[in-house]
Amino acid sequence: MKKGILYIVGLLLLFACEDVIDVDLPEVEAKLIVDGLLRVDKSQEFVNVEIRMKETTNYFDENLPTQVENAVITYGIPLNGDIFESLAFCSLAEREPGSGIYVPDPNFSSDQRIRTSVVEPGMVFILELTHKGKRYYARTEYAPTVPIDHLEQGDGTLFDEEETEVVVTFTDDGDRDDFYVFDFGFGEFLTVEDQFFQGQEFEFSYFYDDSLNAGQDITVSILGATQDFYNYMDLVIEQTTNTGGVFQTPVATARGNVFDITGLDNINIFDNVERPNDFALGYFAVVQTYSQTITIE
Repeated sequence: MKKGILYIVGLLLLFACEDVIDVDLPEVEAKLIVDGLLRVDKSQEFVNVEIRMKETTNYFDENLPTQVENAVITYGIPLNGDIFESLAFCSLAEREPGSGIYVPDPNFSSDQRIRTSVVEPGMVFILELTHKGKRYYARTEYAPTVPIDHLEQGDGTLFDEEETEVVVTFTDDGDRDDFYVFDFGFGEFLTVEDQFFQGQEFEFSYFYDDSLNAGQDITVSILGATQDFYNYMDLVIEQTTNTGGVFQTPVATARGNVFDITGLDNINIFDNVERPNDFALGYFAVVQTYSQTITIE
């Protein structure tokens, strides 16, 4: 009986000691987030241009869509530095009010869509936009890639019997140094470079942590990448995979290529080290992509 009483008293003390702890989080200035990954599928007539604009909020709040005053993509083949052989423009407009998703302006006087037939290696794309009175600028080169040769389901596991293995095979282009980003769906990405298989066929396995259902379709995409975009994605994957929770100190700031150029006279120094904190989050990239789909057995 005494043991029972002590047990009950212990439970009462345990629940009585629960306190709500308020954590004072530092106030940080809101930053613009630019999700500007444009995938070029040469089997389609037009590039699927969708750029999502958001703004950072507090630690525990969801980042919300935001609107920009104007946004335009300029593209062409550079002859020497900033001198282009020819330039074309794509004016952007918000798809739906409040969505924060910007697409080629359907109400412009001319067709603002970008045809995939004009996109070629060496072409440079420049994104310029204005948000809350600040000017932002991003520059990237189109990154071609190679198709997936073969995609199949394997029967191996890495750590857990519930894992699902997919085997990807592709052949690297031996005439250039390539960087790849693989999109396995469900927000899962993998970065690969051709340092050790230049110009050769390469095969690797990827394991989905969660159990996939029989009959479920899985689409895997291979994306080209510049070295800068590869490095950015490698860092983002590292930070989102090895997480210690909301209070984990990041390995490093995932700094993209969208810079605040407000007040700068020389556009060539938009990323100068004297203004290390003047940048938006996210990245602007234009990459070729190929995809294959398999059905899980």
